[in-house]
Amino acid sequence: MRGALRNLTYFLIMAALIVLVGQMQSWNLALSILNLCIISAIMALGVNIQWGYAGLFNVGVMGFAALGGVAAMLISMPPVVEAWSAGGTGVALGSLTLIVTIAAAVFTFRSLAQGKLRMLALIIVIAVGYSVTRSIFDPATDAIERVNPAATGYLGGLGLPVLLSWPIGGLFAGGAAWIVGKITLGLRTDYLAIATLGISEIIVAGLKNEDWLTRGVKNVVAIPRPVPYEINLQRSEWFINWCAKLGVEPVTFSSIFVKLCYASLFTVVLLIVLYLSEKALRSPWGRMMRAIRDNEVSASAMGKNVKARHLQVFILGSMVIGVAGAMLTTLDGQLTPASYQPLRFTFLIWVMVIVGGSGNNWGAVLGGFVIWYFWIQAEPLGIWLMEQITTNMDAGSALRAHLIDSAQHMRLMTMGLILLLALRFSPRGLIPERTGHG
Repeated sequence: MRGALRNLTYFLIMAALIVLVGQMQSWNLALSILNLCIISAIMALGVNIQWGYAGLFNVGVMGFAALGGVAAMLISMPPVVEAWSAGGTGVALGSLTLIVTIAAAVFTFRSLAQGKLRMLALIIVIAVGYSVTRSIFDPATDAIERVNPAATGYLGGLGLPVLLSWPIGGLFAGGAAWIVGKITLGLRTDYLAIATLGISEIIVAGLKNEDWLTRGVKNVVAIPRPVPYEINLQRSEWFINWCAKLGVEPVTFSSIFVKLCYASLFTVVLLIVLYLSEKALRSPWGRMMRAIRDNEVSASAMGKNVKARHLQVFILGSMVIGVAGAMLTTLDGQLTPASYQPLRFTFLIWVMVIVGGSGNNWGAVLGGFVIWYFWIQAEPLGIWLMEQITTNMDAGSALRAHLIDSAQHMRLMTMGLILLLALRFSPRGLIPERTGHG
């Protein structure tokens, strides 16, 4: 009972901090922080499924989040008819050739006995297939990228409701996780971390450079929303009348209303993911995963297929991350491949899991809120702190100007300080994993 009260207190404190931002700064900012905290909590849940349940050290979080973002763009953006006419057929044929090449390579590998002949045959199949694929693919993508490159220069999407992209983003990330897992999941923990980070960088680099698919660094903007647009609300009679009854200004309140709509949708997804995660953790499957995490040798001796279970949990965690990635792109309203920085933001997600409590789903959610809140607020708090420290200095002091200008770098120092304090005073996290020993 005491633990439950403590956990509730943590969440009430976080709610109070967000309300404080609304009172002291603005409700628009407070709701923006809330929405990003919810998305961060979902990402932290995905990492917690992999690390907290199974001990898989995935440092490729941003790669799977980026695939979710691509899904949001591909599902919701309208197709660019001129681009499809210019190179759509070539891209389809090139993709088919690539699939045939992979199938031929697998068939060759399985059909021939190990030796020089198999290696030679594989090299020939891959070289020929690659050459044919590039000869079809390159002219098609060049033609697509030449179609009004300032505004389009890519194929576009399917023009479907953006909410469909959230589960599709999970499927994209899960499919990639299956491929990555097949390659990396037998590696030692440190090698797994290096491999997943490298693959994440490859995914992000591909998104930055394949303009025909994602517009690369030119970005895809104006992704359709699942909620109303502010300008439409401001022109709606029912909304204007509602604002008059509440005594609020329609322009300002329209932005708050939109953010509340996003928060409602995101909260529903968070609660669904949290509920399913808790059910899985408390099930025989969850107990089996923790047994494998704690002692792989013993679990294997008891007849458990460790690698298959690791692949399973790796896919599930990546799917959750992919859903969160699609939600993030939906909230931003744009796909910006250059903003996916695997090492920097993967570090943040991991800090969320560690500070919140590895192996505890509620801890992962709390960590998502705590870390993202202080990531956003560290800069204004840092500026305020430096202003107080330098208040007695001369207004033209170079040292004063330097200290205030350096406040924006308080973020990383704040994250490091929070992590150090958590590891010193609560090494198992704010809400530790529950075990049979208490």
